[in-house]
Amino acid sequence: MSDFTSNFWSVYVAGIVIISISACALLLWFSGKARAMTASDNTTGHVWDGDLREMNNPLPRWWVGLFIITILFAAVYLYLYPGLGGSPGSSGWTSKGQFEAEVAKGDAEVAPIYAKFMAMKVEDVSKDPQAHAIGERLFMNNCSQCHGSDAHGGKGFPNLTDNDWLHGGTPEKIVETLHKGRVGNMPPMAAAVGTSDDVKNVANYVLSLSGSPHDSVRANLGKEKFGVCAACHGADGKGMQAVGSANLTDNIWLHGYGENAIIAMVANGKTNIMPAQEGKLSDAQIHVLASYVWGLSNNAPAKQ
Repeated sequence: MSDFTSNFWSVYVAGIVIISISACALLLWFSGKARAMTASDNTTGHVWDGDLREMNNPLPRWWVGLFIITILFAAVYLYLYPGLGGSPGSSGWTSKGQFEAEVAKGDAEVAPIYAKFMAMKVEDVSKDPQAHAIGERLFMNNCSQCHGSDAHGGKGFPNLTDNDWLHGGTPEKIVETLHKGRVGNMPPMAAAVGTSDDVKNVANYVLSLSGSPHDSVRANLGKEKFGVCAACHGADGKGMQAVGSANLTDNIWLHGYGENAIIAMVANGKTNIMPAQEGKLSDAQIHVLASYVWGLSNNAPAKQ
């Protein structure tokens, strides 16, 4: 770890750069001074293809000039810009600073567009073709990695088109989710439920809530034990958006379907994280993105 906290690598890189440039200059100087042993006809004695002889002429001036310009350019560049290890350069340029300047320039160019959308409700923005195109691009760049390009999600990643929401699907809740992110935590509950047989009974009762295939005898035995789960999912199993617990009656299974999947969930629990976007996207971008997401399950706007 000390290699990353000391200035060794900075000095090492700076040394390699200086040695390389100095070596180029010395090579040019020696090549101009050194003279090869030549015959009386100014050739080196090397012959190819019978009659192709190597002459001992000096390097062309234009080539030498370009070589010198290259060395001088490298020296000026290293003086102005960071290149000698940890040296910042006299110009004060940084890649981070350039990035931030370009982002600020881009934000300034699109500010009038976003200002118009910020003055509108999310529901109205979702019907605007231009906002839809911007929101779609924001979604592809920031959300599709988990939720898929079609927003249908996958195992462990919610489908955003089915109007089934863990924390609520109102525009305000979607904006809140994008800003702050979410942490979904289903703790291991096997010990609280009882024996492995009790867990299996509860799993079948959960399946019965959505009308899924199940063992009715085990489901009846598991109903009482479901009281342990009701604290989050409600006595009727419909979940509570206030705590982000899933609705167990709608036959939508985020982490897998069937008795074994439910048993594994009760036994092992699950933690899901939706990262916050407020440090990555501006308020205006989140507003437009929220309108796009809301529109996916609420009469999505017409495309251009």
